Amino acid sequence: MAARTLRALCRPRLLAAGFSRRAAAGAEFRSAYSLDNVLGYPCSSHCADGSGPCPSSSRRCSSLPDRLTVSYSRSSGPGGQNVNKVNTKAEVRFHLASADWIPEAVRQKMASMHKNKINRAGELIVNSEESRYQMRNLAICLEKIRVMVTEATEKPKVMSKETAQELIARVEKMNRERLRQKKIHSNIKQSRKADFD
Repeated sequence: MAARTLRALCRPRLLAAGFSRRAAAGAEFRSAYSLDNVLGYPCSSHCADGSGPCPSSSRRCSSLPDRLTVSYSRSSGPGGQNVNKVNTKAEVRFHLASADWIPEAVRQKMASMHKNKINRAGELIVNSEESRYQMRNLAICLEKIRVMVTEATEKPKVMSKETAQELIARVEKMNRERLRQKKIHSNIKQSRKADFD
């Protein structure tokens, strides 16, 4: 019992000493959803800051956060009374036509794929209120933008003539079978009708 009490008394002092050492060393707590971690977006072939081609080892474009407009508002998502007090809904927008960190062809495809998310000013708007935490909602918004860019980057699969012919043959076979089953069902119905003549 005495050992447990002694441990309980010593623990806060050790923790306080640890925090004071970190504070003295200049280290600070960083969440996994901090802007430094969340805004890691792979660059296109050239950095937007004009510094030339990005090195292949570079995973993040430092000028991207300046190109995005992030705003927060009250959420209708999860959080109970918390949503009435805290701005947890995140909204990220950027001007799609001038987003030089996305290749031109990809931008045009994104504009056609996501017409309903682009306003009259030409800004692509993405929002999230899935989480009760502001930074997680921001991370979800940025992930949505990454997915949009990835989908627009993917090239459509080219189907060979043999595969196309096989698919057409399958559809025709299915239609023939459907009509055959319909005819059988119709004959059964006709045979049940009574003759009143």
